Amino acid sequence: MKTKCLIIGSGPAGYTAAIYASRANLSPVEYCGMQPGGQLTQTTEVENFPGYPNGVDGNQMMMDIREQAERFGTDIRDGMITRVDFSSRPYKAWDDSGQEIEAETVIIATGASAKYLGLDDERKYNGMGVSACATCDGFFYRKKTVAVVGGGDTACEDALYLSGLCKKVYMIVRKNYLRASKVMQQRVMERENIEILFEHNTLGLFGEDGVEGAHLVKRKGESDEQVVDIAIDGFFLAIGHKPNTDIFKEWLETDEVGYLKKIDGTPKTKIPGVFVAGDCADPIYRQAISAAGTGCQAAIEAERFLLNAT
Repeated sequence: MKTKCLIIGSGPAGYTAAIYASRANLSPVEYCGMQPGGQLTQTTEVENFPGYPNGVDGNQMMMDIREQAERFGTDIRDGMITRVDFSSRPYKAWDDSGQEIEAETVIIATGASAKYLGLDDERKYNGMGVSACATCDGFFYRKKTVAVVGGGDTACEDALYLSGLCKKVYMIVRKNYLRASKVMQQRVMERENIEILFEHNTLGLFGEDGVEGAHLVKRKGESDEQVVDIAIDGFFLAIGHKPNTDIFKEWLETDEVGYLKKIDGTPKTKIPGVFVAGDCADPIYRQAISAAGTGCQAAIEAERFLLNAT
């Protein structure tokens, strides 16, 4: 199968790229991946995306944007791209059924996956008190008590952000120190409503219709090991994200974590005609609106590339 534009991944970046590519008559083919709609499909309500004054269910928003892409003619397919060959144009990709796709341009919008602790309760309370995005969901916990898991810069940033909204913020830190930069450590230490629980691990969560508290263990494995319960309304994970970029690492440059590198802040990569959009190339903002913006940019760049290539 041949296409002018192959979009790998859905979510705000992939679907927005599809809208723009379709309207530019590129007749894009889009593969949705393992999680059609991306991370937002795990979010109950989105309040910070323009155009939804009363908020919107994450799944509904992704369905709306997908429908918009389909209306302009995007060929949206279920399934995953499992292998690519960017050695020469047209570029080649293979899906999980073995079908080969030849593409003049490729937009990679495979996103990133939040790291979880691996507790059953994280799944049980997903969208009911468990979140991996403080800036997305913190607003729902105004004047409430929450916990942030992690001890790096991201955890400190999340704790500081939440401390401006919440009555109290616990930081659950496995080590007896913070891994964050000195300036972030200082800010967290100075914030009155943040309490750092050093040498604590999370055993589980509890609550009837949502998270009401967490079971912790202090100094696990030591002679003075102690089980501690804290009362919380929200449980935020801040132990990092893993960009879904493994199949591209042979061809494209990444940072040490795996985020795809852009050229001069554009969606361009070192391979002409291969572009990136969304969280797979964004370790900083990771918001639906910024992902959608880069999807737009990638599609415009793909259109320009094809105009100049003919």
